[in-house]
Amino acid sequence: MKSYLLCNNRINVDYLSYPIQKSNFMTRPYCILITCLLICLASFNIYGQRYSEQIFEEVNKETVRYLNAPDKDLQIDIYQPANDKKESRPVILYVHGGGFAGGSRDEPAIIEFCENMARRGIVTVSMSYTLTMKGKSFGCGQAAANKLATFKHVALEIAEATRYIIESKKRLSIDPGAIVLAGSSAGAEAVLHAAYWKETQTPLPKSFTYGGVISMAGAIYDINLISAESAIPTQLFHGTCDNLVPYGTAPHHYCNEDAPGYLVLHGAASIADRLEKLKKGYYLMTGCNDGHGWAGRPFKKHRDEIAEFIWLDVLQSKFRQVHKVIETNKDCTITSTPEACSN
Repeated sequence: MKSYLLCNNRINVDYLSYPIQKSNFMTRPYCILITCLLICLASFNIYGQRYSEQIFEEVNKETVRYLNAPDKDLQIDIYQPANDKKESRPVILYVHGGGFAGGSRDEPAIIEFCENMARRGIVTVSMSYTLTMKGKSFGCGQAAANKLATFKHVALEIAEATRYIIESKKRLSIDPGAIVLAGSSAGAEAVLHAAYWKETQTPLPKSFTYGGVISMAGAIYDINLISAESAIPTQLFHGTCDNLVPYGTAPHHYCNEDAPGYLVLHGAASIADRLEKLKKGYYLMTGCNDGHGWAGRPFKKHRDEIAEFIWLDVLQSKFRQVHKVIETNKDCTITSTPEACSN
């Protein structure tokens, strides 16, 4: 897989005052042209700044039920910038990790992430889902069929949360075409399947497509779910020495082939490689010889990159194939070091 590193320059416009002078150059058509150019450049900077910086001081939070069934009472927390007049805003729908057995939507680090994104002008939603593996193992002792059923079950609940957001688009002033899924660890596995496994999107309108997906140490069970038709802007964060969710293509938890939980998954490197071959955009950040800590690192240390992805890849529809490598001094005994980390 090739590596690309793009630099994005931000345009700043300074307004200067000059004494009025008569000039043939400053005729009315030229004035109109220059004025329009300055307005366009200023607008580009303002909207770029909206997502690159925390321009809102206060955040409003509300908690609502998105699925109220006889055996379920699932909620979402919605974070919005206070006093924001913009309509058709992008949305991040975040899904927490915890091996489908634990975790919660309102952990302190998640709240901090959601508030940070909201201050940038991004409506951010954190959801609860059914912990189908609570009190159970999700490792090599858990049958592969149960793992797949869990992926599908949670992905369907993600679709239900998405449906609620779409139906509330006027009240929330959001753009349904710019709903971006994001998740960590188990949540990353869930959002990748929610984004690419069409069987999990039955609660949604047939014409609906997610604006993008952000995976933090996640993987997908079938790489062929990603096709030229289904590909969407995809941002991937992963450590190459993740012993739970493979960075490339390997068994989940590196289970032996004869274990009940043997299930081959395709992690960030394999997903990026697939998108590259399809000539589709992706943004991959590789943590060399680093582990499953990349499930939590991005929403603490790489918020700028996430906001940049929302702005450029989702809202501006920029085609980018980006691979950023974070070097460490660690050793890995699980798998060989990828070529990108050896340079």
